[in-house]
Amino acid sequence: MKTFLNALLICLIMVPATLFAQTTVTGTVTDKADAMPLPGVNVIIKGTSRGTATDFDGKYSIEVNDGETIVISYLGYTTQEIVYNGQSTLDIALAEDAAQLDEVVLIGYGSTTKQDATGAVEKVGDGEFNRGAIVAPQQLIAGKAAGVRITTGGGAAGEGGEIRIRGGASLSATNDPLIVIDGLPIDQRGGAQGTANALNAVNPADIEDFVVLKDASATAIYGSRASNGVILITTKKGRANQPFKVEYGLQASTRTVANTVDVLSAAEYRALASDARFDSSTLGNASTDWQDEIYKTVNGAIHNLTVSKGYENFNFRVNLNHASQQDPLGGLNERTGANMAFVQRLLDNDLKLTLTSNLSQVENDFANTGAIGSAISFDPTQSPFDENGEYTQYGTSANLAPVNPLFLLDPANDVDRQTSKRAITNFNIDYKFWFLKDLRLNLNAGIDYAENDGYRFEAANPNVLGGAETNEVSSGLNRNTSLDFYLNYKKNIESINTVVDITAGHAFQEFYIEGFFDRQTNTRITQTDINRNALESYFARASFDIADRYLVSASYRRDGSSRFSEDNRWGDFAGVSVGWKITNESWMENSFFSNLKLRAGWGQTGQQELNDLNYGYLGIYTPSRNDAANVQFGYAQPNGQIDLTQPIFINTLRPEGFDENLTWEKTDQYNVALDFGFFNNRLNGTVDAYYRETEDLLSTIPTAAGSNLTDLLTTNVGQVTSRGLEFTLNGVIAQQEDFGWDANFNITFQEQEITSLSLNNDPNYFILTGGISGGVGNNIQILREGYDPTTFFVWRQVYDDNGNPIEGAYVDVNGDNQITEADRQPYKKATPDAFIGFTNNFRYKNLDLNFTFRGSFGNYVYNNSASDRGNINAVVNQPGYQANAHASFLDTGFENQNLFSDLYIERADFVRLDNISLGYTIPFEKITLRASLTATNLFVITEYDGLDPEIGNGIENSFYPRTRDVVLGLNFTF
Repeated sequence: MKTFLNALLICLIMVPATLFAQTTVTGTVTDKADAMPLPGVNVIIKGTSRGTATDFDGKYSIEVNDGETIVISYLGYTTQEIVYNGQSTLDIALAEDAAQLDEVVLIGYGSTTKQDATGAVEKVGDGEFNRGAIVAPQQLIAGKAAGVRITTGGGAAGEGGEIRIRGGASLSATNDPLIVIDGLPIDQRGGAQGTANALNAVNPADIEDFVVLKDASATAIYGSRASNGVILITTKKGRANQPFKVEYGLQASTRTVANTVDVLSAAEYRALASDARFDSSTLGNASTDWQDEIYKTVNGAIHNLTVSKGYENFNFRVNLNHASQQDPLGGLNERTGANMAFVQRLLDNDLKLTLTSNLSQVENDFANTGAIGSAISFDPTQSPFDENGEYTQYGTSANLAPVNPLFLLDPANDVDRQTSKRAITNFNIDYKFWFLKDLRLNLNAGIDYAENDGYRFEAANPNVLGGAETNEVSSGLNRNTSLDFYLNYKKNIESINTVVDITAGHAFQEFYIEGFFDRQTNTRITQTDINRNALESYFARASFDIADRYLVSASYRRDGSSRFSEDNRWGDFAGVSVGWKITNESWMENSFFSNLKLRAGWGQTGQQELNDLNYGYLGIYTPSRNDAANVQFGYAQPNGQIDLTQPIFINTLRPEGFDENLTWEKTDQYNVALDFGFFNNRLNGTVDAYYRETEDLLSTIPTAAGSNLTDLLTTNVGQVTSRGLEFTLNGVIAQQEDFGWDANFNITFQEQEITSLSLNNDPNYFILTGGISGGVGNNIQILREGYDPTTFFVWRQVYDDNGNPIEGAYVDVNGDNQITEADRQPYKKATPDAFIGFTNNFRYKNLDLNFTFRGSFGNYVYNNSASDRGNINAVVNQPGYQANAHASFLDTGFENQNLFSDLYIERADFVRLDNISLGYTIPFEKITLRASLTATNLFVITEYDGLDPEIGNGIENSFYPRTRDVVLGLNFTF
């Protein structure tokens, strides 16, 4: 009894002591990506049952002892463990777990999870986007996804970028992927007229994620528009049960060109006076760098104001934005937008209504890019202005001379303004049937409507006596309407241990484009064009997850296009894929793999996008317009007498060429892949191998004389094959409370070949393409069986013993002792053999740093700036004037243009520091501030001698130099 009393006494003493040793810790749990409070986060003491959850404001309070470990966990986020060392306040920022296998991924008319996906599908979320003052949304994912190559068109304001997924599949038809925004497929020709980039109406800050569907088994459900891949863009919509939040973001930027074309300086130009043909009397007294004169350092700003709130059954998000971006030539792109998203859940969450609307007005003031060519060729010894303060010009004795580039950029002499108003609106109904909860109906109605108005003025050419100025007004309308619905049944059938997911639906989409312009020069041209086409589709998909190990998926789509005749109108496109979740096998339980999945697929997709060719199968007649193709038919007889001064002209009808058998371009693609993960997926990756074969290419080819009503006919001819290997590796290298480091590396190997081109399978048949400057109608690339579609077509240069090129000396390939067209050979190509992306993200306490490198290897560029102007005749052999030359003349000493020499085919491998951003987050009591400094296109490592090694078509000529941008960002969250 005494022992019991002693024990009880000890307990009575120790319990209060223990209680007093505990400390109350409070704090806030937020989303690391946007500092948004996270409600419902689990906060527990490791090894105990003590715990709590955060409230609607992300706040928590818990009792904890020194030395105990606090575990903070939330679905979709990386769990954190923190050892308590006496802190009274402990704020936590949770990062999304990019490696989680249960992450939901859109796949077109539905969704799946990473672990259940059987196609080549890649998701790039907001936290992985490139940073900076980005106006074109496609730049957000440059370098982020294997198999996806994005090439900007240059440094113009609002400039977009060429998107290629696995290299593209067509020759004459489009190689652009289908882009779907919140369920609405966008017109592949561009959503609005008069804009620099079809996606500029979308505010990059409003994008939640991109999902890239790469292989045909994933894209087949989009049928006739999916040969070049599909990109699904999801915009931000807010979340349920979230506090009212206000966000304001400012990005202020400066831009300057990163490089200029290498031309003769004023001193080098004056040294040409030693040539007897050089007229020294034309020399001026100045030393003018004309490129330095036209390119200026410019500023820009992007403002975003966002409010959001989430209730239990309703959430909304509204964003107001304004972006202003100038370019170094003086062009301006301004976007003012309002983006809204409303989500309402009814009937115990069985009915979900989602309305999204993207309203924008984009104003473009396009600078005259002809100033680039003028700056390259204008005499560098002339001053910009003469003694009268007027622009220095060559004069009316030199009609073909370049115009002073500053004259071309003066708003008094050149105006090109376009205003586009656009609305992308989508309404979605998702309903679970009350009598069968596994069955749901999804209906999506969308419209993409745009109107544009434009005005263009060009002063008369000051070098042409009596030249006429140009005045033009224009307007346009684009309307894209879409309605689709599908039924989806998903159920876990326990008796056969299989999850069944079946979808079937119907879609209809119509495109209407109207354009008008009224142009007055020395003559007047007025023209209105209407373009209209439609697409009707039926689609279905069935997926089976058997025993959580074996995956089978099949899809089918039947498309009907108004662009083909009734006999060829309908096309059938199918896809099949399988997967094996190897890590779910019993014999893999103790494996060091945390994920191992083998998948394979096949699919067939189509192509029917022929720009404005809607009636290529039909014999149509084009009436003459603006009296341009009239025929005289007699004379007027005002008084019964023929008046020879009054000829009568009759409008003509011109028959157009056609192919009544025109049909779908079809692409078959095979894909085999391995997904893997180690260390609880902290290290994970994918290896994808694909083979693609496109037949019945929609190609524009020459026709035999008299065989049709045109010399060039769009028909189905030829075949292209491509193959590639994609490798992606993601790693969470460090993951601690105060320090984090994750990285992504992706590399793509690709190869493309034309395997057939002519209707009669002639292996020697070829088509010249790739127009260049220098002469008229010259081409530097060739389409020919056995070669890449971007292959160059040149003479092989002969060099002397010192390695210097001998002008006009080329390899006599056929041995006939003369150099003719027969000696031109296919040589190198513009398409890279491989390209990479490498991203690193570092975090130390409130400081973050991220950067992205991009690289390309095995690609070549034709330096047309050098081939056209790298010779003495570019200076002295001009009608009535002397111009400047490309600096390559100092190395070659060429007298004339040598346009087809392989000397100008230069290796263009490069590694570019595309984006680097340093940020610091300061959490105040009621406000969170993040300040950042970002630089884009910081440097490029290359052996290419020209302006830029990254040229989309591989031909450098008057290319608008890319800019180097520095951006200061301030983001406030209230």
